[in-house]
Amino acid sequence: MEKNLLPTEIILTPARQCIAKLNLNRRLQPGNYLDFEGKTYAILERHHFYQYRVGGYRFDKATLHVQESKRPEETSLIGDRYVIGNANCRFNARSEIMRCAVNPEGPCQECRYFELANN
Repeated sequence: MEKNLLPTEIILTPARQCIAKLNLNRRLQPGNYLDFEGKTYAILERHHFYQYRVGGYRFDKATLHVQESKRPEETSLIGDRYVIGNANCRFNARSEIMRCAVNPEGPCQECRYFELANN
């Protein structure tokens, strides 16, 4: 096994069913999307597990709690991360998981609630 691969379990929420055990070469964060076996999943949570071995604790595995989802078509870049929808709108949640409170399903284009945010 390569040194940089992370043993990771993919757990489908809310059923709490393990759908895969993979060795990933990157650390996926909540708000990212994962394509697996022809389906797209939104990553909701990430947990790390450690095991005590001689000399101290060592990383054992990670779990990703996911939900089947489709990738958002509208995203905005804020700093180094992408958020769903138009981040210039006052009502945008500036989140990788939720668009906004008034129009969560979108789209942002031609939304009747759009107001320019006061930055």
